[in-house]
Parts: sequence; structure tokens; C-alpha cells
Amino acid sequence: MLRSTEIHRRLLGACVALLLPAAAFGQAAPAPAAGEAASERATGRIAKTAGQAAKYMVAAANPLAAEAGRQVLREGGSAVDAAIAVQLVLNLVEPQSSGIGGGAFLLHHDAAAKATSSYDGRETAPAAAKPDRFLGPDGKALKFYDAVVGGRSVGVPGTVALLAHAHGRHGKLPWARLFQPAIDLAERGFPISPRLNGLLGQEQHLKNDPAARAYFYQEDGTPKTVGTVLTNPDFAATLRAIAERGPSAFYEGEIAADIVRTVTGHAANPGDMTEADLKAYRVVERPALCGPYRVYTICGMGPPSSGAVAVQQMLGILEGRDMAGLGPDSSEAVHWFAEAGRLAFADRGVYLGDPDFVKVPVKGLIDRGYIESRAELIDPAKSMGKAEPGDPPFKEARLWGRDDSPEFPGTSHISIVDGAGNAVSMTTTIEDGFGARLMVRGFLLNNELTDFAFTPEEGGKPVANRVQPGKRPRSSMAPTLVFRDGRLHAVVGSPGGSAIINYVAKTLVGILDWGLDPQQTVDLPNFGSRNGPTEIEAGTGAAAWQPALEARGHTVKAIEMNSGIQAIVVTPAGLIGGADSRREGVAVGD
Repeated sequence: MLRSTEIHRRLLGACVALLLPAAAFGQAAPAPAAGEAASERATGRIAKTAGQAAKYMVAAANPLAAEAGRQVLREGGSAVDAAIAVQLVLNLVEPQSSGIGGGAFLLHHDAAAKATSSYDGRETAPAAAKPDRFLGPDGKALKFYDAVVGGRSVGVPGTVALLAHAHGRHGKLPWARLFQPAIDLAERGFPISPRLNGLLGQEQHLKNDPAARAYFYQEDGTPKTVGTVLTNPDFAATLRAIAERGPSAFYEGEIAADIVRTVTGHAANPGDMTEADLKAYRVVERPALCGPYRVYTICGMGPPSSGAVAVQQMLGILEGRDMAGLGPDSSEAVHWFAEAGRLAFADRGVYLGDPDFVKVPVKGLIDRGYIESRAELIDPAKSMGKAEPGDPPFKEARLWGRDDSPEFPGTSHISIVDGAGNAVSMTTTIEDGFGARLMVRGFLLNNELTDFAFTPEEGGKPVANRVQPGKRPRSSMAPTLVFRDGRLHAVVGSPGGSAIINYVAKTLVGILDWGLDPQQTVDLPNFGSRNGPTEIEAGTGAAAWQPALEARGHTVKAIEMNSGIQAIVVTPAGLIGGADSRREGVAVGD
């Protein structure tokens, strides 16, 4: 087993390679390792080649986190072991996106048992939560950041419980060992990356929290500069406690009391979480939601996530088209993809919520006959503009109102295949960038409750995704595993708010229909519709599609579509990985 000093040296070496060009050391730049950053373009993208490995691979949003996972795999750790190490390091180096103050969904494939499991570590609403939580005194929905910033938006975190639960099922290395890379980085420091620095510069609310201001900002209120070495002894102490005593150290005692004190003590926007809420938190094991696509089986996370349902609806619609023949440069392919998205998002807005509180007609929503009937609504020559929700079979007679919950980009994703062929696809989040803007013991708290509908009723009908005590808010996270002939073929997922659904569907089409390698696929321009305008990624080749789409009646909107897709494909020759060039991630392995 590697000593912690060696782990820390290797991790810092990976990060320095990302931050500083070789010329800074007075020598020619060496060829980059497979999947690692080569250069940063003026667009902010980092040019990458597909990672390749013979035995195992990790694709994650930061090279320090990916390297921590690779070290665990080198020691014989499982995919779940590696995911734990990756998540804890991400909490440090990508704190705006995920961490122990948030929640996650984890999809696991056991190669020996040929079994796929899904674990729900989504945050829950406190016992005191009421449906009108995000309505103002005038009865109207609060503005997004009026709801987000402070304790009102904080759900009971699920990530620590999820990691412990998954480790109990699928871990190989000791629990405490998996915390060491993050503890070392927290104590000895790591350099601020360009991405973290840039996001801190854009952020308007975080510096109002004293602990966060002291950690992230200089005395004049500007962000600490790129390359500044950050140490986080408070987080190291938190991790040591959890490493030694397990998840109870987080959900009970001093850490839990500090979380509650921070949530309820916010001066302008207090929450109502209690220590009893934290102690009562439980991970839920749910059946993986699997369905066919051509010769493949696609498995994902069912409700309370809408991800797998929507992705499978879209793929089911596209299955009737020759997507391979249309190709990735075709405006016609984008037309069909956007129309499929409209139909999926129309259903998502009415039917999806926490299945422990509402009867979600999952069977009907992914029924092949129902999907075919929805596909018939698409006109090959003209956009439908806005789709209406359908009438799937097997649903209860009760009708739900439409959901108005906003979902802004955030989150992170981890894809892993270990040496035994086991796989993890884990999407993890604190929701909006920097969550509720509250820092406790070195980590940020989530604002996950704003994923609930702000307005609990619509047209006199209750909304399926309204706030209720103990309920889990609807999500768009879509960790995905792909199988062919019963064998693992791909591990895919992305951050990005509600756009996650389109990002993941695009990646699956790129790999399965267009035959692209994972890096080529994740770097394709993003596109799609969330039942509004047809969105294309600004500043990319997607602009070439606009005239043809508008000729078909699409209202086209060019926007930033900052995905963070991590994909691994299993081939007879080994593993090929891709990490989104829009972010700092890498795909590494041996």
C-alpha cells in the first residue's frame, strides 16, 4: 500500500501538470498522458485525447480526483472504493459542484454476479417542511436566489450515507484508507485551478458567508488567485472523524449539530432542519431502470430522478430513425433529437417525483407502444414547438399539475471500471454552484430543496414534485450503464441541471449510433430541447445547423451548454475513456 506522502506527491504532480505549461519549467512540453490535458484553448476548452487502459479506468472532473481513484484501483480496490476516494477529493478541488454536504445517485454493476444495482442518496426535506416553502408572503414563487441562499434550501445530505452503504455492499479496501488522499490534500494543500478561480470571480453570494469568504477570497474580496495553495484543516478533521467512526460521525454529534446550527441560524433565510432529521436519513436501494435501444440495454436511475425515464423515452423515439445514417453533422438528426426531447420533458414536467410519495407511472412512460405513439406526433418537416404531456398506460386516474421547479447547471459525474470489470456511474451534486452558500467544517451545504416545485399546485391540481416532509426532490441526474449481450459496454453520465438528460442522450447516440470514441462524443457540440426553444451550444459548429432548423419551424437559441460528461467504453482491446473538454476532467487508467 502506498504511503500517504507518496499519494500526496503523485496527486500534486497531476495538478501541477494541469496548471502550469511545461515551458514554465524551462523545458519542452512532453507528450501528454492518455486522456490528460494538453493545452487550454482560447474558448476555455482543454484539448484532450481519449484515455486508454488495459485493466481499469477512472473518468472524473478533476485530475487530482481521478488520480486518487486510480491509486485506489492500483491497490486492488473496487470501483466503489475508487468512487469514494474520487468524491472526497472532488469535495476539495471542485467544491462548487459536489461534496459531503450534498447527495448523489450511484449505479453499480457487479461483473461476477452480472447484476446491476442503483442506490438513492438523494437529499430529503426536513420533517417540518411544508408545500408552500418557496412561496413569498404574496403567495407567488420566490425568485430563485432568494430561495437558494441560506438555510431554507438545504436538504438533509445523503452523500456520506450513500458512500458508506455502497462500501458495505461492494467495497474491498478499508473504509478509512479511502479517505487518506483527501485528508492529505486538505492538510498539505492543493493549488486553485483556473476553473475554480473563474467561478469564484463570477459568484455573487458566497463571500457573504464568513467561513467561505475566509477560505476562498482575499482580504479585498477578490478570489484567491490561480495556483494559490489552499489548505482546509477543518475538512481534514471532518474526514478523519468519518473515517474513524463511520457515517454516524456525520449524522450525529458535533458535525450534525453544526450543520443544524448553520441552517437554522441564517439571519435572512433560515431553515428548519433538526438533528433528528439528520439521524433519520437512510439510503434507498431501488431497482435499476433498464430498457432496450437497438442491440443494447440501457440502465439508469429511476425516480426520484427523471433522468433514466426521459433518456429512455428519447432513445425509444430515435430508435425508429436511421441516426447512424444521418450522422453527427446533420441538422435533421438535431431536429429529431430536439423533438424527442420536447415529448420527454413534457411528460417529465407532470409525472415524475419521489415514488415513495406519488405513484409514478414508470412502466407506462417507457412502454414501447406508448413511446411509438409519441414518436408519431413528430413531423419530419416541422417542429411541434411545444409538446403536451401524454397519456401513458398504467397510470393512476389522478392528474397532476405541471412542475415549475428551476434547475440550474451544477453537479459532477464519476465513471469507473475496475480491474474485475465492476463499474460505477455516479452523479453527485450540491445542486447550484456553491450550493446554499453556507460552509460548515470545511464543506459547503446543498440547496437541493429548490429542485422541488416552488408552486405546489397548478390549475387546482397538486404537483407531483411539491415539497413534503421527508420527500426527495425530483432530479435530472442520469448515471447510465450500457450493456450488449449481457456484457458491460459503456459507463456514462454528466452534470448540467435539467440539460443532463440531453447531454447523456447525445453521448449515447454518439457512441452507439455514430461510432465515435468517448472523447470525440463528449466533445461534440451540445444541442436539444427541454420543451422550450431548440438549444444549440454557443461558440461551436452547432451554429451551422440554425438556418435549416429555423426552416423547419424551430425557435433556435444559442446558449452556453457547459456539460461535464465522463464516459468509458469497454472494448475487446481494453478501455477507452473521455472527459469533457469544457471542464478540467481526465480519463486515466492502467
